[in-house]
Amino acid sequence: MKLDDDYANAAYIPNAEGFLTHWEDAAREYREAEHSLGRAQLNLSYGNHPEQVFDLFFPAGQPLGLLVFVHGGYWMRFGRRDFSHLARGATLNDWAVALPSYPLAPAATIPEITQSVVSAINTAAARVAGPIVLTGHSAGGHLVARMGQANIGLLEVVYDRITQIVPVSPVSDLRPLLQTSMNETLKLTTITAKAESPALHPKPKNIDLHVWVGANERPVFIEQAGFLATKWKSTLTLEPSRHHFDVIEGLEDPNSPLINVLLEKN
Repeated sequence: MKLDDDYANAAYIPNAEGFLTHWEDAAREYREAEHSLGRAQLNLSYGNHPEQVFDLFFPAGQPLGLLVFVHGGYWMRFGRRDFSHLARGATLNDWAVALPSYPLAPAATIPEITQSVVSAINTAAARVAGPIVLTGHSAGGHLVARMGQANIGLLEVVYDRITQIVPVSPVSDLRPLLQTSMNETLKLTTITAKAESPALHPKPKNIDLHVWVGANERPVFIEQAGFLATKWKSTLTLEPSRHHFDVIEGLEDPNSPLINVLLEKN
């Protein structure tokens, strides 16, 4: 359809499939290593659906707070176990990290996926004290941005603990997706696309906001990130030389610019 090419990422990334293989291998190695050290709690349920589970990774000492990472995949692909390794940067900075899976389209609608993430955060927050930071990539960036709305369903005591939201390469306005063939799976309507677009909602109150995107991403993702940052009057970072698949690699590095922003180290 009209905008299919605009939202195509893999076709414009050299060796795109190699990234998927790397994610799977790196995630498995990290998860198994952390579990053997007693620093991982795996397959924790937050609902009745088989995909309503999360993994929780801990630092060596007492956690300073909880970082939640929500994966992308256009709400149709991937799960928590593809990205376990992205917990490394935060755990090495003494933060616990929760990575939830969620039911995928077409079995679940985007509003239902949003509510799954709400439930995941409420449940994970009960296991780790302290401040909460939310980040997510692509569709996951959309989902964590949605958490900024005070009436989204987060428990008040949980919402009040959220200090920062950092959407990475987010889809902040879902209305253009109505003009893509992926909507045959997502089944968005004009009403749900508008309701689920974080850039069309008010700026979250009392939460620091920072939108992150790769400088080498498809133009539409830079536009989507910029639109959210403008509407929310938040900082926008275009990370040099990063595309849609490697823009999340900073989460593995305890001293990366992305980790520094997330954990407010500067």
